[in-house]
Amino acid sequence: MRILTLLGDLFMDILVTNNPLAEAQYRDRFRIEYIETSLIDVLIRVRNHAHVGHRLLTHPLTGGLKPNDTPYKSILVSGTRGEIDEQSIRIIEDAVLIAKGFPLRQIPERYLQDLQTVDLSLIRSALDTKP
Repeated sequence: MRILTLLGDLFMDILVTNNPLAEAQYRDRFRIEYIETSLIDVLIRVRNHAHVGHRLLTHPLTGGLKPNDTPYKSILVSGTRGEIDEQSIRIIEDAVLIAKGFPLRQIPERYLQDLQTVDLSLIRSALDTKP
């Protein structure tokens, strides 16, 4: 029985996130790549997935938030690799360039929980419509 679960896990879509709330919310629904790092590093991780054939399933820059407005980002990519998807590559490469173009800001600790909730809300609105 566990073998089937492991095989099933291989085909689950991947949620790449640095948001602990998103990791906790979706750990049973998606494969999670939880990384304690910057938003730009999350984008780069997703870019690496795209370059080996994973497709973007959610847009990397959502909600009208500038990349320096929040340190948290959650992005869903396909769980299986296929042919290189040029649109996914273009979107994620542009997102990395845009994010790098914004100056880094130090966000006060008291706002971090709220920003995690904002990111969770954005990814939830996309994922809850996904079958």
